[in-house]
Amino acid sequence: MRISLPALLLGLGLATSALAQDKPEVSTVRLAVGGQAALYYLPLAVTQGLGLFRQQGVEVNISDFAGGSRALQALIGGSADVVAGAFDHTIQMQAKNQAVVAVVELGQFPGFVLALLNSKASSYHGPADLKGMRIGVTAPGSSTHFMALQLMTKAGLKADDASFVGVGATTTAVAAVKRGEIDAIVNSDPAVALLQRDGLIKIIADTRTRDGTRDIYGGIYPAAVIYTTPAFMEKNPRTVQALVNAFVRGLAWMQTHTPEEIAAVVPEDYALGDKPLYTQAIKNSLPMYSPDGRFTSEGADTALRVLKAFDPDVRSATIDLERTYTDRFVNRAQAAN
Repeated sequence: MRISLPALLLGLGLATSALAQDKPEVSTVRLAVGGQAALYYLPLAVTQGLGLFRQQGVEVNISDFAGGSRALQALIGGSADVVAGAFDHTIQMQAKNQAVVAVVELGQFPGFVLALLNSKASSYHGPADLKGMRIGVTAPGSSTHFMALQLMTKAGLKADDASFVGVGATTTAVAAVKRGEIDAIVNSDPAVALLQRDGLIKIIADTRTRDGTRDIYGGIYPAAVIYTTPAFMEKNPRTVQALVNAFVRGLAWMQTHTPEEIAAVVPEDYALGDKPLYTQAIKNSLPMYSPDGRFTSEGADTALRVLKAFDPDVRSATIDLERTYTDRFVNRAQAAN
């Protein structure tokens, strides 16, 4: 069939117009994260490694901080546009009248481990024995800190009954254990896997499984998400949609590829010098990642209940959980696949 020149030009014009309408408002997005090499944030590394951001028309510049609380500060301070961080922060910031909104869920449960250094393990009988300990967390105010506080609160302890030391998420966390700077640690793989391999720790609480998460938190507990401010989301909806499209495709790719294939697309230094151990850690962690990026009301309810137990700001605030997350971008991304 022969197409006339006017019809061809009209078709090209409509296509160009459609592309312009879908084009992100900004070409570069500043993303803050606290401990990018931790398996907690593996979907970020995979999505970046596969080039999915660029496929969606955005360049993502990543700033890596020692912990999630530092990444949150970057967003509030204006040096980041979006954060890969814990869902907890969306609730805490609403309690402080500074709204942030999660737009895609990366982790269904946290994957954190609370472990004692071997020198402390023999005298430990339960969470009440955390009193007086120096507990290493990625950064004070981060979700690793919250896990320790949850266990302490359940045991009748107060937040200041232990001291918390920021040790980062990977090599710095391992070094803090080896130097004996802390008595216990809350962290994630691959650091935990490496410390286990070297026989340096004894695990006493584990959220790398759904059952372990329910045991500690009393329900499923959303972990890593991508969150931003309502102002950025409303000003740049196509940019946010492009980011979410990329993450949804990255999560789907992880569901259909082997741990070896996943390990191959992330930076080599994330393995901390032991690629086989890192690959095994990925295999063990795969159930914790969201298959589709969607949120659940049960997870949000659990997070709110847990935070109320030890965060006085959250306890005294009226929290509207429907303002802490939105599935609108994920639903569009899923519809387009």
